[in-house]
Amino acid sequence: MGSLALLAKESGHQVSGCDANVYPPMSTQLEENGIRLKQGFEPSYLDEKPDLVIVGNAMSRGNPIVEALLNQGIPYTSGPQWLAEHVLQERHVIAVAGTHGKTSTSSMVAWILHHQGLNPGYLIGGVPQNLPASASLGQAPYFVVEADEYDSAFFDKRSKFIHYHPRTAILNNLEFDHADIFPDLAAIQTQFHYLVRTIPSEGCIITPAQDANLEESLNKGCWTPVETIAEANTEATWQYCLHSKDGSHFDVLHHGKLAGKVQWTQSGLHSVHNGLAAIAAAHHAGVTLENACAALSAFSGVKRRMEELGCINGITLYDDFAHHPTAIATTLEGLRNKVGEARIIAIIEPRSNTMQAGFHKDQLAQSASAADISIWLQPENMPWSLEETLKKNTSKQPLYVCESIEEIISKALKEAQSGNHIVFMSNGGFGGIHKKLMQKLKEAHV
Repeated sequence: MGSLALLAKESGHQVSGCDANVYPPMSTQLEENGIRLKQGFEPSYLDEKPDLVIVGNAMSRGNPIVEALLNQGIPYTSGPQWLAEHVLQERHVIAVAGTHGKTSTSSMVAWILHHQGLNPGYLIGGVPQNLPASASLGQAPYFVVEADEYDSAFFDKRSKFIHYHPRTAILNNLEFDHADIFPDLAAIQTQFHYLVRTIPSEGCIITPAQDANLEESLNKGCWTPVETIAEANTEATWQYCLHSKDGSHFDVLHHGKLAGKVQWTQSGLHSVHNGLAAIAAAHHAGVTLENACAALSAFSGVKRRMEELGCINGITLYDDFAHHPTAIATTLEGLRNKVGEARIIAIIEPRSNTMQAGFHKDQLAQSASAADISIWLQPENMPWSLEETLKKNTSKQPLYVCESIEEIISKALKEAQSGNHIVFMSNGGFGGIHKKLMQKLKEAHV
Protein backbone atom coordinates (compact mmCIF):
# COMPACT_ATOMS: atom_id res chain seq x y z
CA MET A 1 0.00 0.00 0.00
CA GLY A 2 2.87 2.36 0.75
CA SER A 3 4.41 1.60 -2.63
CA LEU A 4 1.05 2.18 -4.35
CA ALA A 5 0.85 5.55 -2.62
CA LEU A 6 4.22 6.46 -4.16
CA LEU A 7 2.96 5.53 -7.64
CA ALA A 8 -0.21 7.56 -7.18
CA LYS A 9 1.83 10.57 -6.05
CA GLU A 10 4.20 10.20 -9.01
CA SER A 11 1.13 10.04 -11.29
CA GLY A 12 0.23 13.56 -10.19
CA HIS A 13 -2.39 12.87 -7.53
CA GLN A 14 -2.59 14.39 -4.06
CA VAL A 15 -2.18 11.41 -1.78
CA SER A 16 -2.76 10.77 1.91
CA GLY A 17 -3.45 7.60 3.83
CA CYS A 18 -4.16 6.03 7.17
CA ASP A 19 -2.96 2.90 8.92
CA ALA A 20 -2.14 1.53 12.36
CA ASN A 21 1.35 0.95 13.73
CA VAL A 22 3.28 2.09 10.67
CA TYR A 23 7.02 1.63 11.07
CA PRO A 24 10.24 2.26 9.12
CA PRO A 25 11.47 1.92 6.47
CA MET A 26 8.11 2.44 4.72
CA SER A 27 6.85 5.18 7.04
CA THR A 28 10.06 7.12 6.54
CA GLN A 29 9.86 6.73 2.77
CA LEU A 30 6.29 8.04 2.68
CA GLU A 31 7.16 11.07 4.76
CA GLU A 32 10.16 11.85 2.56
CA ASN A 33 7.88 11.82 -0.48
CA GLY A 34 5.36 14.24 1.03
CA ILE A 35 2.59 11.69 1.59
CA ARG A 36 0.51 12.49 4.65
CA LEU A 37 0.08 9.53 6.95
CA LYS A 38 -2.60 9.47 9.63
CA GLN A 39 -2.73 7.10 12.57
CA GLY A 40 -5.75 4.84 12.99
CA PHE A 41 -9.01 4.64 11.04
CA GLU A 42 -11.13 7.64 11.98
CA PRO A 43 -14.18 8.35 9.76
CA SER A 44 -13.27 12.04 9.93
CA TYR A 45 -10.32 11.30 7.63
CA LEU A 46 -12.88 11.17 4.80
CA ASP A 47 -14.12 14.73 5.47
CA GLU A 48 -11.80 15.93 2.68
CA LYS A 49 -14.07 14.05 0.24
CA PRO A 50 -11.38 12.20 -1.72
CA ASP A 51 -12.04 11.44 -5.37
CA LEU A 52 -11.00 7.83 -4.83
CA VAL A 53 -10.09 5.60 -1.90
CA ILE A 54 -7.75 2.65 -2.47
CA VAL A 55 -8.70 0.06 0.15
CA GLY A 56 -6.02 -2.25 1.51
CA ASN A 57 -6.74 -5.93 2.01
CA ALA A 58 -6.26 -5.64 5.78
CA MET A 59 -9.44 -3.54 5.97
CA SER A 60 -12.73 -5.30 6.71
CA ARG A 61 -16.41 -4.60 7.20
CA GLY A 62 -17.08 -3.15 10.63
CA ASN A 63 -14.00 -0.94 10.56
CA PRO A 64 -15.26 2.62 11.24
CA ILE A 65 -13.66 4.17 8.18
CA VAL A 66 -14.85 1.35 5.89
CA GLU A 67 -18.43 1.84 7.08
CA ALA A 68 -18.14 5.62 6.57
CA LEU A 69 -16.71 5.05 3.08
CA LEU A 70 -19.65 2.86 2.05
CA ASN A 71 -22.30 5.03 3.72
CA GLN A 72 -21.02 8.21 2.05
CA GLY A 73 -20.87 6.63 -1.39
CA ILE A 74 -17.24 7.63 -2.01
CA PRO A 75 -15.67 5.82 -5.01
CA TYR A 76 -13.29 3.06 -3.97
CA THR A 77 -11.19 0.29 -5.48
CA SER A 78 -8.59 -2.26 -4.45
CA GLY A 79 -4.86 -1.68 -4.76
CA PRO A 80 -4.31 -4.40 -7.39
CA GLN A 81 -7.24 -3.18 -9.49
CA TRP A 82 -6.03 0.44 -9.38
CA LEU A 83 -2.55 -0.69 -10.41
CA ALA A 84 -3.90 -2.78 -13.28
CA GLU A 85 -6.16 -0.03 -14.61
CA HIS A 86 -3.91 3.01 -14.17
CA VAL A 87 -0.33 1.71 -14.45
CA LEU A 88 -0.01 -1.72 -16.03
CA GLN A 89 -1.97 -1.12 -19.23
CA GLU A 90 0.20 -1.80 -22.31
CA ARG A 91 3.24 -2.64 -20.17
CA HIS A 92 5.39 -5.78 -20.31
CA VAL A 93 4.65 -6.93 -16.76
CA ILE A 94 7.25 -9.07 -14.97
CA ALA A 95 5.55 -10.56 -11.91
CA VAL A 96 7.28 -12.36 -9.05
CA ALA A 97 5.05 -14.75 -7.09
CA GLY A 98 5.69 -17.39 -4.43
CA THR A 99 5.52 -17.98 -0.71
CA HIS A 100 9.08 -16.76 -0.16
CA GLY A 101 11.50 -14.40 -1.86
CA LYS A 102 9.05 -12.13 -3.71
CA THR A 103 10.47 -8.85 -2.42
CA SER A 104 14.11 -9.80 -2.90
CA THR A 105 13.60 -11.32 -6.36
CA SER A 106 11.47 -8.47 -7.70
CA SER A 107 14.10 -6.04 -6.38
CA MET A 108 16.79 -7.99 -8.24
CA VAL A 109 14.85 -7.93 -11.51
CA ALA A 110 14.11 -4.22 -11.23
CA TRP A 111 17.75 -3.52 -10.41
CA ILE A 112 19.08 -5.51 -13.40
CA LEU A 113 16.78 -3.60 -15.77
CA HIS A 114 17.65 -0.30 -14.08
CA HIS A 115 21.36 -1.10 -14.26
CA GLN A 116 20.96 -1.56 -18.03
CA GLY A 117 19.41 1.88 -18.40
CA LEU A 118 15.95 0.52 -19.24
CA ASN A 119 14.24 2.67 -16.56
CA PRO A 120 11.65 0.04 -15.59
CA GLY A 121 8.57 0.75 -13.56
CA TYR A 122 8.30 -1.32 -10.41
CA LEU A 123 6.18 -1.95 -7.33
CA ILE A 124 7.94 -3.75 -4.49
CA GLY A 125 6.72 -4.53 -0.98
CA GLY A 126 10.03 -3.51 0.58
CA VAL A 127 12.72 -0.89 0.10
CA PRO A 128 15.57 -1.98 -2.22
CA GLN A 129 19.00 -0.65 -1.29
CA ASN A 130 20.02 -0.01 -4.92
CA LEU A 131 16.88 1.80 -6.07
CA PRO A 132 15.67 5.26 -5.01
CA ALA A 133 12.31 4.03 -3.66
CA SER A 134 10.08 0.97 -3.39
CA ALA A 135 8.03 2.02 -6.43
CA SER A 136 8.42 4.01 -9.62
CA LEU A 137 6.34 4.50 -12.76
CA GLY A 138 9.45 4.26 -14.92
CA GLN A 139 9.06 4.22 -18.67
CA ALA A 140 7.54 1.68 -21.04
CA PRO A 141 7.71 -1.14 -21.68
CA TYR A 142 8.81 -2.96 -18.52
CA PHE A 143 7.08 -3.01 -15.15
CA VAL A 144 8.21 -5.32 -12.33
CA VAL A 145 5.66 -6.17 -9.66
CA GLU A 146 5.80 -8.20 -6.47
CA ALA A 147 2.81 -10.48 -7.07
CA ASP A 148 1.19 -11.55 -3.82
CA GLU A 149 -1.25 -14.45 -3.50
CA TYR A 150 -3.08 -12.73 -0.64
CA ASP A 151 -6.62 -11.54 -1.43
CA SER A 152 -7.21 -8.13 -3.02
CA ALA A 153 -9.77 -6.53 -0.68
CA PHE A 154 -12.80 -7.28 1.49
CA PHE A 155 -14.92 -6.94 -1.66
CA ASP A 156 -12.58 -8.89 -3.98
CA LYS A 157 -11.33 -12.24 -2.69
CA ARG A 158 -9.22 -13.07 -5.73
CA SER A 159 -5.46 -13.14 -5.18
CA LYS A 160 -3.80 -9.84 -5.99
CA PHE A 161 -1.73 -11.32 -8.77
CA ILE A 162 -4.83 -12.21 -10.82
CA HIS A 163 -5.09 -8.52 -11.75
CA TYR A 164 -1.57 -8.14 -13.13
CA HIS A 165 -1.62 -10.17 -16.40
CA PRO A 166 2.14 -10.74 -16.54
CA ARG A 167 4.07 -11.61 -19.70
CA THR A 168 7.02 -12.88 -17.66
CA ALA A 169 6.21 -14.69 -14.40
CA ILE A 170 8.53 -16.02 -11.73
CA LEU A 171 6.88 -18.65 -9.51
CA ASN A 172 9.52 -18.93 -6.79
CA ASN A 173 8.02 -21.63 -4.56
CA LEU A 174 4.73 -22.62 -2.99
CA GLU A 175 3.93 -23.60 0.60
CA PHE A 176 0.95 -23.23 2.86
CA ASP A 177 0.62 -19.72 4.29
CA HIS A 178 -2.06 -17.08 4.95
CA ALA A 179 -4.17 -19.42 7.07
CA ASP A 180 -6.54 -16.52 7.78
CA ILE A 181 -7.90 -16.64 4.21
CA PHE A 182 -6.86 -20.00 2.71
CA PRO A 183 -8.30 -23.21 4.23
CA ASP A 184 -5.54 -25.41 2.81
CA LEU A 185 -2.68 -25.66 0.33
CA ALA A 186 -5.02 -26.73 -2.48
CA ALA A 187 -6.84 -23.39 -2.28
CA ILE A 188 -3.56 -21.53 -2.85
CA GLN A 189 -2.63 -23.87 -5.70
CA THR A 190 -5.93 -23.01 -7.36
CA GLN A 191 -5.09 -19.30 -7.23
CA PHE A 192 -1.67 -20.00 -8.78
CA HIS A 193 -3.44 -21.95 -11.51
CA TYR A 194 -5.69 -18.94 -12.15
CA LEU A 195 -2.54 -16.80 -12.46
CA VAL A 196 -1.06 -19.24 -15.00
CA ARG A 197 -4.26 -18.96 -17.02
CA THR A 198 -3.58 -15.22 -17.56
CA ILE A 199 -0.03 -15.58 -18.92
CA PRO A 200 0.16 -15.44 -22.74
CA SER A 201 1.49 -18.31 -24.83
CA GLU A 202 4.31 -16.04 -26.01
CA GLY A 203 5.25 -15.26 -22.40
CA CYS A 204 7.53 -17.14 -20.02
CA ILE A 205 7.13 -18.90 -16.67
CA ILE A 206 10.25 -19.36 -14.53
CA THR A 207 10.03 -21.90 -11.73
CA PRO A 208 12.16 -24.34 -9.68
CA ALA A 209 12.76 -27.69 -11.35
CA GLN A 210 11.62 -29.56 -8.25
CA ASP A 211 8.70 -27.98 -6.42
CA ALA A 212 5.91 -30.53 -6.18
CA ASN A 213 3.32 -27.97 -5.10
CA LEU A 214 4.01 -25.72 -8.09
CA GLU A 215 4.10 -28.71 -10.43
CA GLU A 216 0.61 -29.66 -9.31
CA SER A 217 -0.61 -26.14 -10.11
CA LEU A 218 1.02 -26.18 -13.54
CA ASN A 219 -0.38 -29.64 -14.25
CA LYS A 220 -3.89 -28.20 -13.95
CA GLY A 221 -3.18 -26.52 -17.29
CA CYS A 222 -0.34 -24.44 -18.70
CA TRP A 223 -0.17 -22.76 -22.11
CA THR A 224 3.11 -20.88 -21.63
CA PRO A 225 6.74 -22.01 -22.07
CA VAL A 226 8.26 -22.97 -18.70
CA GLU A 227 11.95 -22.43 -17.85
CA THR A 228 13.27 -24.27 -14.80
CA ILE A 229 15.97 -23.59 -12.20
CA ALA A 230 18.18 -26.11 -10.38
CA GLU A 231 21.73 -26.83 -9.35
CA ALA A 232 24.31 -27.97 -11.90
CA ASN A 233 24.17 -31.51 -13.30
CA THR A 234 20.39 -31.67 -13.12
CA GLU A 235 17.83 -31.22 -15.86
CA ALA A 236 16.92 -27.54 -15.87
CA THR A 237 17.00 -24.58 -18.23
CA TRP A 238 18.97 -22.52 -15.74
CA GLN A 239 21.57 -23.96 -13.38
CA TYR A 240 23.94 -22.68 -10.73
CA CYS A 241 27.29 -23.99 -9.58
CA LEU A 242 28.49 -22.69 -6.21
CA HIS A 243 32.05 -21.48 -5.76
CA SER A 244 31.43 -20.61 -2.11
CA LYS A 245 29.30 -22.48 0.38
CA ASP A 246 27.48 -19.31 1.47
CA GLY A 247 26.26 -18.56 -2.07
CA SER A 248 28.24 -15.34 -2.46
CA HIS A 249 29.99 -16.61 -5.62
CA PHE A 250 28.40 -18.87 -8.23
CA ASP A 251 28.40 -19.71 -11.93
CA VAL A 252 25.30 -19.26 -14.07
CA LEU A 253 24.64 -21.96 -16.67
CA HIS A 254 22.06 -21.69 -19.45
CA HIS A 255 21.13 -24.96 -21.17
CA GLY A 256 24.20 -26.52 -19.54
CA LYS A 257 26.66 -23.93 -20.87
CA LEU A 258 28.50 -21.38 -18.71
CA ALA A 259 26.81 -18.01 -19.23
CA GLY A 260 28.38 -15.88 -16.51
CA LYS A 261 29.47 -15.53 -12.90
CA VAL A 262 27.94 -13.70 -9.96
CA GLN A 263 29.91 -12.42 -6.97
CA TRP A 264 27.80 -10.44 -4.53
CA THR A 265 27.17 -9.64 -0.88
CA GLN A 266 24.07 -11.83 -0.54
CA SER A 267 24.18 -15.18 1.24
CA GLY A 268 22.17 -18.38 1.33
CA LEU A 269 21.03 -20.90 -1.25
CA HIS A 270 17.63 -19.18 -1.37
CA SER A 271 19.39 -16.00 -2.53
CA VAL A 272 21.12 -17.95 -5.31
CA HIS A 273 17.75 -19.31 -6.46
CA ASN A 274 16.22 -15.82 -6.35
CA GLY A 275 19.16 -14.40 -8.28
CA LEU A 276 19.03 -17.04 -10.98
CA ALA A 277 15.28 -16.47 -11.42
CA ALA A 278 15.92 -12.73 -11.75
CA ILE A 279 18.57 -13.34 -14.41
CA ALA A 280 16.17 -15.61 -16.33
CA ALA A 281 13.41 -12.97 -16.20
CA ALA A 282 15.76 -10.20 -17.31
CA HIS A 283 16.99 -12.41 -20.15
CA HIS A 284 13.39 -12.89 -21.31
CA ALA A 285 13.13 -9.09 -21.32
CA GLY A 286 16.13 -8.88 -23.63
CA VAL A 287 19.07 -8.32 -21.26
CA THR A 288 22.22 -10.24 -22.18
CA LEU A 289 23.39 -12.82 -19.69
CA GLU A 290 26.76 -11.11 -19.31
CA ASN A 291 25.08 -7.83 -18.41
CA ALA A 292 22.55 -9.50 -16.12
CA CYS A 293 25.32 -11.23 -14.14
CA ALA A 294 27.30 -8.00 -13.89
CA ALA A 295 24.24 -6.13 -12.63
CA LEU A 296 23.38 -8.80 -10.07
CA SER A 297 26.95 -8.72 -8.76
CA ALA A 298 26.33 -5.07 -7.88
CA PHE A 299 23.03 -5.79 -6.07
CA SER A 300 23.09 -4.49 -2.49
CA GLY A 301 20.00 -6.18 -1.10
CA VAL A 302 16.71 -5.03 0.41
CA LYS A 303 16.04 -3.36 3.72
CA ARG A 304 14.87 -5.89 6.33
CA ARG A 305 16.13 -8.84 4.27
CA MET A 306 19.24 -9.85 6.22
CA GLU A 307 20.03 -6.16 6.37
CA GLU A 308 23.17 -5.54 8.39
CA LEU A 309 22.27 -2.92 10.99
CA GLY A 310 25.76 -2.41 12.34
CA CYS A 311 28.55 -3.88 14.44
CA ILE A 312 28.76 -2.85 18.09
CA ASN A 313 31.76 -3.97 20.12
CA GLY A 314 32.33 -6.89 17.80
CA ILE A 315 28.66 -7.96 17.75
CA THR A 316 27.06 -7.79 14.27
CA LEU A 317 23.29 -7.25 14.12
CA TYR A 318 20.90 -8.02 11.24
CA ASP A 319 17.22 -7.39 10.54
CA ASP A 320 15.24 -9.97 8.56
CA PHE A 321 11.60 -10.28 7.52
CA ALA A 322 11.39 -14.08 7.93
CA HIS A 323 7.88 -15.07 9.08
CA HIS A 324 7.60 -18.73 8.08
CA PRO A 325 9.65 -21.76 9.28
CA THR A 326 11.16 -22.28 5.82
CA ALA A 327 12.25 -18.65 5.59
CA ILE A 328 13.72 -18.74 9.10
CA ALA A 329 15.65 -21.93 8.35
CA THR A 330 17.06 -20.89 4.96
CA THR A 331 18.05 -17.44 6.22
CA LEU A 332 19.89 -18.82 9.26
CA GLU A 333 21.55 -21.55 7.20
CA GLY A 334 22.80 -18.89 4.79
CA LEU A 335 24.27 -16.89 7.66
CA ARG A 336 25.83 -20.04 9.13
CA ASN A 337 27.58 -20.79 5.84
CA LYS A 338 28.78 -17.19 5.75
CA VAL A 339 30.15 -16.89 9.30
CA GLY A 340 31.33 -20.47 9.87
CA GLU A 341 31.66 -21.39 13.54
CA ALA A 342 30.88 -17.90 14.85
CA ARG A 343 28.06 -17.82 17.40
CA ILE A 344 24.59 -16.90 16.05
CA ILE A 345 21.74 -15.64 18.24
CA ALA A 346 18.31 -15.62 16.57
CA ILE A 347 15.64 -13.37 18.10
CA ILE A 348 12.25 -14.31 16.63
CA GLU A 349 8.70 -12.94 16.77
CA PRO A 350 6.10 -15.40 15.38
CA ARG A 351 3.81 -12.63 14.20
CA SER A 352 2.02 -13.77 11.00
CA ASN A 353 -1.58 -14.96 11.16
CA THR A 354 -0.52 -18.45 10.07
CA MET A 355 2.19 -18.67 12.73
CA GLN A 356 -0.08 -17.45 15.51
CA ALA A 357 -2.83 -19.86 14.48
CA GLY A 358 -0.35 -22.66 15.14
CA PHE A 359 -0.23 -24.23 11.67
CA HIS A 360 3.59 -24.37 11.66
CA LYS A 361 4.24 -24.64 15.39
CA ASP A 362 5.86 -28.08 15.29
CA GLN A 363 8.40 -26.82 12.73
CA LEU A 364 9.48 -23.72 14.64
CA ALA A 365 12.16 -25.16 16.93
CA GLN A 366 13.91 -26.98 14.09
CA SER A 367 13.70 -23.90 11.85
CA ALA A 368 16.18 -22.12 14.14
CA SER A 369 18.57 -25.05 14.45
CA ALA A 370 21.35 -23.29 12.52
CA ALA A 371 21.56 -20.72 15.33
CA ASP A 372 23.46 -21.42 18.55
CA ILE A 373 20.76 -19.77 20.65
CA SER A 374 17.19 -18.76 19.79
CA ILE A 375 15.16 -16.25 21.80
CA TRP A 376 11.42 -16.12 21.06
CA LEU A 377 8.68 -13.64 21.91
CA GLN A 378 5.39 -15.14 23.12
CA PRO A 379 2.76 -12.90 21.44
CA GLU A 380 0.23 -11.62 23.92
CA ASN A 381 -2.90 -12.97 22.22
CA MET A 382 -1.51 -16.19 20.76
CA PRO A 383 -3.79 -19.04 21.90
CA TRP A 384 -1.04 -21.65 22.43
CA SER A 385 2.13 -21.84 24.50
CA LEU A 386 5.24 -21.17 22.47
CA GLU A 387 7.52 -22.44 25.25
CA GLU A 388 5.67 -25.74 25.63
CA THR A 389 5.74 -26.39 21.88
CA LEU A 390 9.34 -25.36 21.31
CA LYS A 391 10.71 -27.44 24.16
CA LYS A 392 8.73 -30.46 22.97
CA ASN A 393 10.21 -30.17 19.47
CA THR A 394 13.55 -28.58 20.29
CA SER A 395 16.83 -29.29 18.61
CA LYS A 396 19.96 -29.33 20.74
CA GLN A 397 20.66 -25.61 20.95
CA PRO A 398 19.44 -23.53 23.92
CA LEU A 399 16.22 -21.59 23.44
CA TYR A 400 14.34 -19.09 25.54
CA VAL A 401 10.77 -17.81 25.41
CA CYS A 402 10.13 -14.29 26.71
CA GLU A 403 6.94 -12.43 27.50
CA SER A 404 8.17 -8.95 26.55
CA ILE A 405 10.66 -7.00 24.45
CA GLU A 406 12.40 -5.89 27.64
CA GLU A 407 12.89 -9.50 28.75
CA ILE A 408 14.35 -10.40 25.35
CA ILE A 409 16.78 -7.49 25.52
CA SER A 410 17.89 -8.52 29.01
CA LYS A 411 18.47 -12.11 27.88
CA ALA A 412 20.34 -11.00 24.73
CA LEU A 413 22.61 -8.71 26.75
CA LYS A 414 23.59 -11.63 28.98
CA GLU A 415 24.27 -13.95 26.05
CA ALA A 416 25.94 -11.65 23.51
CA GLN A 417 29.72 -11.69 23.19
CA SER A 418 32.21 -10.12 20.82
CA GLY A 419 32.26 -12.03 17.54
CA ASN A 420 28.57 -13.00 17.78
CA HIS A 421 25.91 -12.42 15.12
CA ILE A 422 22.41 -11.41 16.25
CA VAL A 423 19.48 -11.74 13.81
CA PHE A 424 16.08 -10.15 14.47
CA MET A 425 13.33 -12.04 12.61
CA SER A 426 9.80 -10.62 12.30
CA ASN A 427 7.42 -9.40 9.61
CA GLY A 428 6.48 -6.43 11.80
CA GLY A 429 8.14 -3.63 13.72
CA PHE A 430 8.98 -5.99 16.63
CA GLY A 431 8.40 -3.19 19.14
CA GLY A 432 11.46 -1.28 17.97
CA ILE A 433 13.70 -3.93 19.53
CA HIS A 434 16.47 -3.34 16.99
CA LYS A 435 17.32 0.19 18.12
CA LYS A 436 16.66 -0.61 21.77
CA LEU A 437 19.11 -3.51 21.90
CA MET A 438 21.73 -1.63 19.89
CA GLN A 439 21.55 1.26 22.32
CA LYS A 440 21.84 -1.09 25.31
CA LEU A 441 24.86 -2.78 23.74
CA LYS A 442 26.52 0.61 23.31
CA GLU A 443 25.75 1.59 26.92
CA ALA A 444 27.01 -1.74 28.24
CA HIS A 445 30.50 -1.07 26.91
CA VAL A 446 30.83 2.65 27.66
